[in-house]
Amino acid sequence: MIRRSHARHITSSSLVLALLLGGCRKDVFMYEVDPVDLAQYDGNKDREKTNQEYAAILHANLFQTALSPGDLYKIDQCIQSIGDKQLAREVIISNFMNKPGVIIPTPEEMLADVDGFITATYNRFLVRNPTEAERTWFRNTIEADPNVTPELIYFSFALCEEYQFY
Repeated sequence: MIRRSHARHITSSSLVLALLLGGCRKDVFMYEVDPVDLAQYDGNKDREKTNQEYAAILHANLFQTALSPGDLYKIDQCIQSIGDKQLAREVIISNFMNKPGVIIPTPEEMLADVDGFITATYNRFLVRNPTEAERTWFRNTIEADPNVTPELIYFSFALCEEYQFY
């Protein structure tokens, strides 16, 4: 009787071992998708730009030229007199956008190469490439809404939180 139970135990153990070894086989699937860089922006900009730095960099981004020291001083005084930094910056951006000589792509140029426009805008304002999620969001927004213009996008970049910092 002991020998039969011992034989059954060996048989059961062999069966369990066979199932485990056979069931632990690793299947390999190849989906053949293009690799996508999903790296996120880590937000390492932590030093806020001064009023003069903001105005000088904004002017350089919009006109590709430097702003005179006298104009920088006047803009800084304007921001301080208004008190509301966000409102003051909106006024400055609006004034810059309405000056002759501002370098902004036309809507036709933007639509002719949406991905190129998005990358150039990120490089110009944020000094980095967009993530795939950012690129996709902007592409969908630009293609879905005919009222989105390069001016609106530049305005939004100049006001975004990341642009306020180094």
